[in-house]
Parts: sequence; structure tokens; C-alpha cells
Amino acid sequence: MVRITKQFRFEAAHALWNYDGQCRNIHGHSYILYVTIKGRPVNDLKNPKHGMVIDFSQLKNIVNELIIEPFDHALMVNAHTPHLQMAKNNSMFGKVTAVPYQPTCENMVCDFAKKIKSALPEGIRLHSIRLHETSTAFAEWFEEDNN
Repeated sequence: MVRITKQFRFEAAHALWNYDGQCRNIHGHSYILYVTIKGRPVNDLKNPKHGMVIDFSQLKNIVNELIIEPFDHALMVNAHTPHLQMAKNNSMFGKVTAVPYQPTCENMVCDFAKKIKSALPEGIRLHSIRLHETSTAFAEWFEEDNN
């Protein structure tokens, strides 16, 4: 069994509804996402993916489609709060991504894990996700903790 990791980056803004600190205000982050998968490398000399768990480009396509494209340069808001209506009523916010949770780093890793797990090819499992919100703050999700 081998684990491989790919790093992704995206920019996004969010505001935390009903939070009692500065993060209740709209602000942005330069997110860094690490996606680690595990599986057995292909052991077939005739297979063009010989020696790979997954082609990094295939993992990149999955994460770009499910995570990067919807969230990059978006304002993330909780769909169950007045933030959604405020964002929709303000033409300044062109790309608003409504999520069914408070858009914290912790909730985002859980959401991202669910999305990525559902798109991985058979025989390949999501091992972990690490999402850096800042250079010194991140949340992690591990498969072993969520079975």
C-alpha cells in the first residue's frame, strides 16, 4: 500500500454567521489543500500507468472539478443564514458558493473529503486531507477517524 499526496491552492472569502470574533466579517484566505490517497501501484508492464497508484493528472482533474472550480475566488456563505440573501442582493459578489454548513476550515475538510471519496476510482481510497486556511492554521481529516 502506498500513499501519494498532491497539493492544490485556491483563493476564497467567507464570513462566519453569528460568530463572536473578527471572522464574522467577510475576509479572504489563500487556502492550501493537501489530498493524500492510498492504493497499490499498478503492477502490469503493459499498462501505461505501471508503477502508479493513480496518475497525478487524474487526481488533479477530480479535485479541480469538485473543489477548486466551485470555491476558487468565491465568497463562501452558509446557505441557511441571511448571508446568502445578502450576498445575492449585492452585485459586488459575482461568485457566491452557498454551502449547507458554517464555512469553517473544519467543515470544509469534511465536505471536501465526502466529495473526493465519491469520485475516486475503484481500489483507491482517500487517506487524508489537510486544508491550510493560513500559514499557521489548518484542519485535517483522516479516513481512519471516520470509518
